[in-house]
Amino acid sequence: MANRLAGETSPYLLQHAHNPVDWYPWGEEALARAKAEDKPILLSIGYSACHWCHVMERESFENPRTADLMNASFVNIKVDREERPDLDAIYMQAVQAMTGGGGWPMTVFLAPDGTPFYGGTYFPPEARANMPGFPNVLAAIADAWQNRRAEVLKSGNQLRQHLQQAVRPAASHGQLDVDILQAAGRGLAAQHDPEFGGFGSAPKFPQPMALEFLLRFWKRTGDEAALEVVVHTLDRMARGGIYDHLGGGFARYSTDAEWLVPHFEKMLYDNAQLARAYLLGYQATGNAFFMDVTEQIIEYVLRDMTDPSGGFYSTEDADSEGEEGKFYVWTPAELRELLGAEDARLFGAFYDVTAPGNFERRASILRMEHTPLELASRLGVTEAELLAALERGRQILFEARSRRVRPARDEKVLAGWNGLMLRALAEAASVLAREDFLAAAIRNAEFLLGAMRRADGGLYRTWKPGHAARLNGYLEDYANVADGLVALYEATFDPHWLTAATSLADLILERFADLENGGFFDTSNDHETLITRPKDIFDNATPSGNAVSADVLLRLALLTGREEYRRAAEGVLQLLREPMARYPLGFARSLNALDFLLGRPKEVAIVGQPDAADTQALLRVVFEPFMPNKVVAGGGAPIPLLEGRHPADGRATAYVCEHYVCQAPTTDPEQLRSLLVADG
Repeated sequence: MANRLAGETSPYLLQHAHNPVDWYPWGEEALARAKAEDKPILLSIGYSACHWCHVMERESFENPRTADLMNASFVNIKVDREERPDLDAIYMQAVQAMTGGGGWPMTVFLAPDGTPFYGGTYFPPEARANMPGFPNVLAAIADAWQNRRAEVLKSGNQLRQHLQQAVRPAASHGQLDVDILQAAGRGLAAQHDPEFGGFGSAPKFPQPMALEFLLRFWKRTGDEAALEVVVHTLDRMARGGIYDHLGGGFARYSTDAEWLVPHFEKMLYDNAQLARAYLLGYQATGNAFFMDVTEQIIEYVLRDMTDPSGGFYSTEDADSEGEEGKFYVWTPAELRELLGAEDARLFGAFYDVTAPGNFERRASILRMEHTPLELASRLGVTEAELLAALERGRQILFEARSRRVRPARDEKVLAGWNGLMLRALAEAASVLAREDFLAAAIRNAEFLLGAMRRADGGLYRTWKPGHAARLNGYLEDYANVADGLVALYEATFDPHWLTAATSLADLILERFADLENGGFFDTSNDHETLITRPKDIFDNATPSGNAVSADVLLRLALLTGREEYRRAAEGVLQLLREPMARYPLGFARSLNALDFLLGRPKEVAIVGQPDAADTQALLRVVFEPFMPNKVVAGGGAPIPLLEGRHPADGRATAYVCEHYVCQAPTTDPEQLRSLLVADG
């Protein structure tokens, strides 16, 4: 028998549609029943690619006895955290306050009005390792609700007050200056792992926003050590097992310090941000390996994560056939069968496929411990022979792997995550001159502004093939989509994309602004009323909506001349002034926006026939180097940056301005290069 989740569009909720638990989706029906029957709510939050979410489902939610306990004493609500980041943020903060930690699956017990009073993450079916068994937890909570109600409600109300205070950080009144950037740069460099790259120890996450900040720090200060941190980290990650050497794309994180064993799920938001990180690394260094990785990540997304409509899917699971990583690992016997003895010897030596294995079940995760030049002589072949064998092997193994059972794919399309990918695509198209990337970016933007736009001009959060888009968009949706549209305007000079970006920016100011405390709420002013209005200021796996809003509003302020955009962005950064310097890993995207604000960005206007050789020559000078603090305008957009700009003597012409001062126009690419690198 299917439960009430059978009518949902979220793959995560649908995975639970045949549990014996009487699940509800979050909504008025479930909340009204809890009030009518005076029952507490059991709120379970997870997502489809979450390994331990699947484990808890098998152990507890598919168990009829456990389901009977849940159904008898609770109104049970299942939430996909990717569809409802507002609920996830509120109740994750509650669990962290109660337990000192958090994660998914998340299990929270609420009063009928939504006030949390007890929670945790994964609960095993029986007590183990200082964790209570889930049936015992259910019995204890049910007993407390029946027999110690006043005590439960008192602790819940105290927690509710804490949550309401936590979303109102006090604004700092100090000056926004380069001292913040200096402190953050030193703090990040101190956390670098000099052996394996990255920051901290296991588990290790890629941190693309922090890598961008360190590149900006290097550009601002000339600090070569900051550049070395980025180069070392990008190199080690792309050579490790966290990277898919056959199909492209990165897994979520590494369970060890050396990037060998990943948690194998692949997330769109990780790959969007890492594509940009490698692109920026390529711009800063000219390292062709970083360019290859950028292209491979994007090609993976376009091949495996793209809906025919133009939207990008959310995730691929870690598990297939009930085993984590089974889709990705190899044995020497499999190599010999597919490649033949000699190519298997070369391929296995290069990618660390050995008889003992470097993973479970004596299998190996592909990784590169040596360069071809280093390894070729040891293997008794030339570098060219080794490279040829590796290329043959990758193609053959990729085709063989495509016949395996693939991990499940979450095909919901989330507006904010698509906005991250849209920016990566548009910028890669500009830097690498990839027309296919630009075409994919345009299709994605058309999809977002078509299928995911509300009648009032706002955005929906989620869409799935065969279903209409639904759920109010959040701040991160508006900010990331606007951010991607600005990048697409700069890649195409089509004013339609700039107009759409400014429309979304206007809605951010109108619907999300916190007029009392500064910054922006995560939910719009027409969102449903929850126990508190969340306002996330930290960068987590995805950048905070506040940080992206500040970034895109600053760029739009220069492009459009609208002062209210700049004031709003400065308000966000002022709110975050103190934590940015003290906790740079948690505020890297905000630091990037602050670097833009303080960096005297160049305002570049290019006028000329878009596809003409002289126009393209000027654009290459603008886009190829690492120059993050700039905006680029062209085409027929009615904006101040383009007013009175005309080609000189019929030739493509560049106009460069900075901080209210403009240089003489030029038609010469080398002179343009000099203007762009010159201090104002």
